Amino acid sequence: MLRFWFDRRVRSAVWQVAILAAFLAAIAWLTANTLDNLARRGIQTGFGFLTRPARFPISEGFLPYEPTQTYLRAFAVGLLNTIYVAVLAIAAAMVIGFVIGLARRSLNPLVRGVAASFVEAMRNTPLVVQLLFWYAVLTIGLPSPRAALEPAPGLFLSLRGLFFPWPILSGWAIPAWIGLAAVALSVGAARFGRTAGRVPIPPPRVIAIGGLGLAAASGWAVGASVSFDRPALQGFNFTGGATLTPEFMALMLGLVLYTSAFIGEIVRSGIDAVPKGQWEAARSLGLREPRILWLVILPQAVRLMVPPMTSQFLNVVKNTTLALAVGYPDFASVMATTINQTGQAIEGVLILMAVYLVISLSVSALMNRYNKRIMLVTR
Repeated sequence: MLRFWFDRRVRSAVWQVAILAAFLAAIAWLTANTLDNLARRGIQTGFGFLTRPARFPISEGFLPYEPTQTYLRAFAVGLLNTIYVAVLAIAAAMVIGFVIGLARRSLNPLVRGVAASFVEAMRNTPLVVQLLFWYAVLTIGLPSPRAALEPAPGLFLSLRGLFFPWPILSGWAIPAWIGLAAVALSVGAARFGRTAGRVPIPPPRVIAIGGLGLAAASGWAVGASVSFDRPALQGFNFTGGATLTPEFMALMLGLVLYTSAFIGEIVRSGIDAVPKGQWEAARSLGLREPRILWLVILPQAVRLMVPPMTSQFLNVVKNTTLALAVGYPDFASVMATTINQTGQAIEGVLILMAVYLVISLSVSALMNRYNKRIMLVTR
């Protein structure tokens, strides 16, 4: 027996088993102690509360919801709100961050200074403070609905939110399916062309244009139409059209501006990381600076940007939980209300952790797959 103990592999296995056993014992003790304390206080455990009526309103969401519906339905509404905000914030922050990154490299000292000041202000201020600032601006600094600002015809901005016309489509179901099928066929043709190493016949662009033309012709044939539901002041608020609430706008402004500052630095550093010889070689071919940036530098810089950009995307997903500060009903806000009503904090936090873990791992998997597609393959 002593001979086995002097074997390094045996000792390593014994220590690992001992540490794992200690960890599992600690988890078992914590679980038993928690269940005992909950039983003494008369607090129910389990996930049966998910099928009970939620009995609290949700101010906005994509799914129809009534307070008489279950907690599970309320969670679905909050989850869709979270995904919607995260996707929009990532897309907008990418665009603004790219512009800021280019401005940080501008030869104009004023443009460069403004971009640098924006980056420093956003990165060195807590996000929750920025959210509260934008919420105060939108709810205190804007006029009442009767004195709403009208920056464009049919567009009204007041402390109740931004109201704008919304299109109403009639008879576009069949044309929409035809258009989607055309786009899917063109994407499939493009992938086939890349795999086969030749341009398919007909080319993907011809398939897409032809399919969209067929969709438009079918829409005309079935009498499809587009009308607009326009907002109008009635009483103390606007009715009709679509609305962006102050809570949603404050959350979006905070997330987008905060994240765009970090993305701007990623873009700037990615471009600067490309060897200067690439610029010089492109200039020697007679290319102008904008074409050098788009055709030579950015394709190489993107490979360097993707890993830190993935971290920023994950931060956006996790930062949506700060929606609670401005009253936007995201998943974390709905879960907080549920915990306050039911008292089942452990189950609620476990659901919250599991949902954000799945979302974060999904974003990470998509970005890692994209990173593998564009990375250079070396021996």
